[in-house]
Amino acid sequence: MDRKKLVSESIDYIIQHLEEELSLDTVAAHFFISKFYFSRIFREETGETLYSFIKRCRVDQSAVDMKLNPTKAITDIGLDYGYSSSNYSSVFRKRHNTSPAMFRQSLATRSMPVPFAPDRIARFQTAEEYASRMELLELGDFFVVYERFIGNYAELEKNWYQFLDKYKALLREDTILAERFFNDPAITDPTQCICDICMSAEPDCGLDNVTWIKGGKWLVYHFDGEIRDIFETLQGIFSVWLPKSGCKMAQRYGLNIYHSIDRENHRVKMDLCIPV
Repeated sequence: MDRKKLVSESIDYIIQHLEEELSLDTVAAHFFISKFYFSRIFREETGETLYSFIKRCRVDQSAVDMKLNPTKAITDIGLDYGYSSSNYSSVFRKRHNTSPAMFRQSLATRSMPVPFAPDRIARFQTAEEYASRMELLELGDFFVVYERFIGNYAELEKNWYQFLDKYKALLREDTILAERFFNDPAITDPTQCICDICMSAEPDCGLDNVTWIKGGKWLVYHFDGEIRDIFETLQGIFSVWLPKSGCKMAQRYGLNIYHSIDRENHRVKMDLCIPV
């Protein structure tokens, strides 16, 4: 397997199994590869060790859990990710420069600064307003060509246009354009956010950077607006609506599916999809 694809698939595996026992040995064994070789290429491709990556993903996901489950005990959230109460507080503080309790108290419910555009304030709607544009849908599997980007989500629009120009020969009337996002940029360091830009394709397209996006049940919010407002909308959904909805997000990536892109006016029509 191509080394980039191997590292990419290992990241997918780690993110989907954060609440389980993970180590260099277990991840390398899952892919039937030497742990010494895997350790080296993971660090070369990502810039960090596998241990460091797993640790920060667990702490960041625990912060997401606090956001989505405001009544769940902090000690229980820490235990879910393998930490005792005292150890969890120490690890969390080292990562986010605050205690879990103070982090929970600081969670925004009405507005917040945009982390990659600090001159802007994201203002949230009410839970009822988000609910009016939300529905539960069953999505099918689809095969995609994709490129993974690790970095600031503010660069996504530029990356999308480069991707579309690169793979324009694959575009058809029924092509699905989507992105898989793995991090909350209000929690994860913006330079470490992971996103896959995807275009549906035939399985025999002859490219190596391909994968299946699995379907299933998704909560779908229908968005029609400026690209710069996507962050504000997603933060409102996750901060205001989802904690009160009674729905539980599945341990996997979020999915954005585009229906139209207006490059000139920086506007899109798209579905913001949360796995349940």
